[in-house]
Amino acid sequence: MITELGHFALILAFMIAIVQMVVPLIGAHKRWPGWMAVAEPAAQAQFLFTAFAFGALTWAFVTSDFSVRLVTLNSHSAKPMIYKISGTWGNHEGSMLLWVLIVSLFGATASVFGGGLPPTLKARVLSVQAAIGVAFFAFILFTSNPFLRLANPPFDGQDLNPLLQDPGLAFHPPFLYLGYVGLSMAFSFAVAALIEGRVDAAWGRWVRPWTLAAWIFLTIGIALGSWWAYYELGWGGFWFWDPVENASFMPWLLSAALLHSAIVVEKRESLKSWTILLAILAFGFSLIGTFIVRSGLLTSVHAFANDPERGVVILAILAVFTGGALLLFALRAQAMEAKGVFSMVSRESALVANNLLLAVSCFVVFVGTLWPVVAEMAFDRKLSVGAPFFDAAFPPFMVALGLLLPIGSVLPWKRGKGAKTLWALRYAMVLALAIAGLTWAVQSGDSLLGPVGAMLGAWVVSGAALDLWNRAGRKDKLARLMRLPRADWGKSVAHAGLGVTIFAIAGLTAWQVEDIRVANIDEPFRVGPYDMVLRAVEEGRGPNYFTTMGVVEVTRNGREIATLRPEKRVYPVAQMPTTEAAIDYRFTRDLYVVIGDAQAGGGFTMRTYIKPFANWIWGGCLLMALGGLLSLSDRRFRVAAGARKTTAEGVPAE
Repeated sequence: MITELGHFALILAFMIAIVQMVVPLIGAHKRWPGWMAVAEPAAQAQFLFTAFAFGALTWAFVTSDFSVRLVTLNSHSAKPMIYKISGTWGNHEGSMLLWVLIVSLFGATASVFGGGLPPTLKARVLSVQAAIGVAFFAFILFTSNPFLRLANPPFDGQDLNPLLQDPGLAFHPPFLYLGYVGLSMAFSFAVAALIEGRVDAAWGRWVRPWTLAAWIFLTIGIALGSWWAYYELGWGGFWFWDPVENASFMPWLLSAALLHSAIVVEKRESLKSWTILLAILAFGFSLIGTFIVRSGLLTSVHAFANDPERGVVILAILAVFTGGALLLFALRAQAMEAKGVFSMVSRESALVANNLLLAVSCFVVFVGTLWPVVAEMAFDRKLSVGAPFFDAAFPPFMVALGLLLPIGSVLPWKRGKGAKTLWALRYAMVLALAIAGLTWAVQSGDSLLGPVGAMLGAWVVSGAALDLWNRAGRKDKLARLMRLPRADWGKSVAHAGLGVTIFAIAGLTAWQVEDIRVANIDEPFRVGPYDMVLRAVEEGRGPNYFTTMGVVEVTRNGREIATLRPEKRVYPVAQMPTTEAAIDYRFTRDLYVVIGDAQAGGGFTMRTYIKPFANWIWGGCLLMALGGLLSLSDRRFRVAAGARKTTAEGVPAE
């Protein structure tokens, strides 16, 4: 019964979304207050019905209702409760229901907290948001219905993909979707502004909190996915340039560019057309990511589906929304007249350079991701574009971005002096060069990657700290530091997080140690400074799997460091093996051990890695997200704060 009610609630949400899409848009065009007012209760009702539908599906998974086809295909009665719950979105149909839930959540949030928006703009924003919901409600109901029943339910289910039965991946998709779908609000604001023909400083202030929230969620989601890949897949890497990884990384790059571009719109009323274009493209790349994950166009270890027919429908949605928005942009871009004028040496110019670097780096990832498909379709050639291409083509743009960040933060608006700016950063420059020299002196080998990464990380972190220190003025610095706006703190913390991540990636790549061997029981071997010995290999059983577990003792200079227990698991229901790495986490390094198959001559294959500064990668990501949260909590970036500056007049085209 609950399942049928959930299905009915989903249909009602679809019908409400249609009303929300049409009525307020007409009302805004005709300036009918009553019709425009429909948007708010419709957005809230749409969310409530969608939330009920999602709750009904979750209940079916929690209670192991195998009369529901989706539960049979993606759950099992012996599965731990956390994975029964995460199984709700660990599949194509359930994840799409999560998608529309978040679309409706953002629309409802805008209806509640957007009280200061001009009525016509608010009505159009909520109408565009509803249009996105309508497309995906229709996609779910007509091609991917999660509430289908089975006439003859089985005794038990087929289990969830064992790779997805992990805490990291249980929370990874919701955060990622909050980022993906959150960019729909920036898209809705952009399309609404194009319809009205008006983009001003207030619009820049309104759009920034939504973009910032989406960027924060994307940052957390990408970090969780990277961490999961690091410890779960057993390959020992944190990023593999997998198509699904790239699908989330591209919107992250564009949303970061959009955040910085919106600052120029708000402060100087420049870059209006470019900011609108970025808002369209950021959500467009989210739709591209959805298409990649679900169409089977590109293979991935964690793609949701391999269904070209449903992929075509998503491609049609992508074409309608992105293509339609770009067409509207082409027709109305001339109305986005820039007002601010700035010199080549100014913060505006630095933000333009920031945007270009982020946009071009996104284009590089996009080309590398889709080029194999293009080559096969256009030239009938099977090509593989892997990590070597991305590792060569992508880092130069990030190096340039890292070098630019502290300079752009210190430069004044409108017009600045290069020499004066560099002099203000002299301490950061000296510190970065000193750390680079020290790193070069103490490292083994002659790789430049470690020293360059250390220099760049120190430059970005110290530049962020110095910028914050300089903002405190000359007197009572500590007291004034505490009184600085949270947005200033947020910017510095986020930039520092990027610097930490840059250093950690460079350090791990340059200095990691890898050892692959056949390890025999009680036969010691050495990896780097550590002495290791495989003491035993034990057979065991988990809640829904069988395990072969190694017991590895690690010592250094005769002192015991850790006892690690790497595993090989077999899930009998899914008939799928997985590798569970054992990791000894320390502040400056991880010791990473993976056990393989038994060998004919005795012993077991074992891979051991020493990974310096691995945890700093995710620590840097968390710092970036924390910086975003600090900025988001600044009262100046609440939607209503900027609304007080608007007038009660209409919104004529500029």
